Amino acid sequence: MALVRSDPFRELDRLAQQLWGTDGRTRTGSLSVPMDAFRRGDVFLVQIDLPGVENDRIELTVEDNVLTVKAERPAPATSDGVETLVAERPYGTFVRQMFLGDNLDVEHIQANYEAGVLTLTIPVAAHAKPRRIEIATGDRQTLSV
Repeated sequence: MALVRSDPFRELDRLAQQLWGTDGRTRTGSLSVPMDAFRRGDVFLVQIDLPGVENDRIELTVEDNVLTVKAERPAPATSDGVETLVAERPYGTFVRQMFLGDNLDVEHIQANYEAGVLTLTIPVAAHAKPRRIEIATGDRQTLSV
C-alpha cells in the first residue's frame, strides 16, 4: 500500500517552507494556531484548534487586556528502524494572543478543552451591557434665572 497525495501544490508549499523558513511560525518562533470567534448574546466565544495537545500543556494568561494562549505539542519519539514517510503535522510551541476590549470582563473568562478544541467564553462587562434608564414623573420644576 502506498501513500498518495491529492494536493499537487503541497510539495511547492513544503519547498518554500524549507527555503525561506516559513513553516507557520510567527516572528517569535512560535507556531500560530487557527481560531474562530463568535458573539452569542452577552458572551464572546473563541474556539482554538489545538489537536494532539495534552490539557496540562496549555497555559492561559491575561495581562493588560491581552489574552495569551500558549500550548506545546512535543514531537513524537522515533526509534531506530522507523523511516518517516510523511511529516506534515507541526510540533513545538503554539502561541495565540488576542487583544480584549474594555467592554469584556477578563475576570470571568471560562475555558473548556474537548476533542482538541479550546473554547473560551468571555462575558461582556456589566458596564458595557445595554440597560434601561427609568424616567421619573412628577411635578415640573420651573427654572428661574
